[in-house]
Amino acid sequence: MGRIVAGLASSHAFALLEPDDWDARRQVTRSHYKRRYGVEPPERPEIAGETLEGNRQRFQRYAAALSHLRDQLHRQRPDVLVLIGDDQDENFREENLPQFAIYTGDDVLAEGRDERTAQVTGGHAGPPTETRYRCDAALSRAIHEGMVEDGFDLASSLRLADDRLRSHAHVQILRMLDPTAQIPIVPIFVNAIHVPAPTPARCYQFGAGLRRVIERQPDTKRVALFASGGLSHYTAGFPWPHYDGQATLGWIHVDFDRMAVGHMAEGRGSELRKLTSKDLLDSGNIEMRQWIVLMGALGDVPPTELVYEPFFRGIMGMAAGCWDLENSTVATGAAR
Repeated sequence: MGRIVAGLASSHAFALLEPDDWDARRQVTRSHYKRRYGVEPPERPEIAGETLEGNRQRFQRYAAALSHLRDQLHRQRPDVLVLIGDDQDENFREENLPQFAIYTGDDVLAEGRDERTAQVTGGHAGPPTETRYRCDAALSRAIHEGMVEDGFDLASSLRLADDRLRSHAHVQILRMLDPTAQIPIVPIFVNAIHVPAPTPARCYQFGAGLRRVIERQPDTKRVALFASGGLSHYTAGFPWPHYDGQATLGWIHVDFDRMAVGHMAEGRGSELRKLTSKDLLDSGNIEMRQWIVLMGALGDVPPTELVYEPFFRGIMGMAAGCWDLENSTVATGAAR
């Protein structure tokens, strides 16, 4: 049967830039907000309490965790990487917004841009670079069929517009983990930014269903899962029309993040399914849905690596985690 050998997760966007780049990139985010809503958002007062040198030192711990994820993936050499990310009007737009979707094509071009050039071009990143990734179309189709049979109305896409994977939740992680496209992929999309979005309980059920389908496969395929997104952050693309709290752009709900990370660190990731969609919206954690899908697939297993650092200059609570199921002596106990 197929088996999940590793679960990986990390933040993206600012979390993949160096602290030296955050201030300039934050101004780009602020300009996006002003263009969208007509007013310039205030800077968060917590920024004054962070120094570049202090952020560099704290970020070293987070960067080491990202390196660990990359090393773990290439050390285990799974047969396929199932990459779970959200889509922010990049592949799917308002005329077609699935709650869960899977790409079932044979390959895809991952289109990325150098975000650092946005600092000097008024918010326009540099020219795109493209890498063609092989996809495990057979597993994609099996997941699609199996999830539908299990009661999940999983949408599918055999082709993306212009044959390009544009969602930064997927592309940025691919460029970080596997820039030379050595490992076949299966992209899965979770709606996070559009209201209504899947509840945490449904995301957890989806992850548990994903595991069941993988384990039903007749081959011995070794699968790694990666959840891309989070933790708390309020950006220009946040669903502000649906939010009625006190946060402004760049706030971080540190207490909520640490609660969620604490559950996962203790091997109690299933606690996250008890949250509500309002909990995620109010705490700036709409992208935690991807992590909750991962928790549903892994079950209550403690991670081998899990770090969290909030950076107000980087407008994000940044987290990275690794669950090594192949070499762990702890039973997975995944939900059935």
